[in-house]
Amino acid sequence: MIRLAVLLALLGSAAEAACRHALALGLDISGSVDADEYRQQLDGLATAMNSPAVQDVLFAQSAAPVRISVYEWSGPEDQHIILPWTDLSTPADLANATATLRNHQRPKATLTTAIGSALLAGFNLLEGQNDCWKRTLDLSGDGPANTGPRPQDIGDSLMPGGVTVNGLVIGSDVRAGSDAAFETIKDLSAYYSNYVLRGPDAFVETAHSFADYAVAMERKLLRELQSMAIGQAGSGTVSEPARTPPQ
Repeated sequence: MIRLAVLLALLGSAAEAACRHALALGLDISGSVDADEYRQQLDGLATAMNSPAVQDVLFAQSAAPVRISVYEWSGPEDQHIILPWTDLSTPADLANATATLRNHQRPKATLTTAIGSALLAGFNLLEGQNDCWKRTLDLSGDGPANTGPRPQDIGDSLMPGGVTVNGLVIGSDVRAGSDAAFETIKDLSAYYSNYVLRGPDAFVETAHSFADYAVAMERKLLRELQSMAIGQAGSGTVSEPARTPPQ
């Protein structure tokens, strides 16, 4: 009877939550991202969010919507919010959010790559979203950190409890063909798996290039959002098995 009472209390608490999933997305705007790639990233996110499959998931439980925030990052002091926390309860909410992404213009920022600082910015965004059933940080990037705190030095004590960190790594177009391009994206996936991901169900998604960003982001959103179910944990697995970092 005690177990049943606890279970009912937990389900009742979940039912009263304001949202089922708080999703913060951090987009890389470091110096390796040119003007065309910058637009492909923002417009690609908007396209992925507007896909029929993603919309089906977004609007599956309108009483407990997905809540989203988007920011861009580069150097240690350069994290800018593009879209503040927004509940996606209706198609109108989604239309307003994606219009904000498509209309946003690139700010002036340091062109270095501070992944550790980007993690901390995402954690700060998610800190206040305790009323959501699940909290996830997405980091997109096309290279390893080269300034600021290293991501592997950002300890769990600095992360809100229960947060998952997933990655979307972006390569040069490996289908075009060089062995070096394949090795680069393979190494970047391993880097994110080793140093950036957090949480037991964390995973890395891969885009061959910025031109493939929209398709990769749609796969990523579906995997994240479809894993949310009342009363059970997500069933995702890590795409790139994490390896023990060198000492």
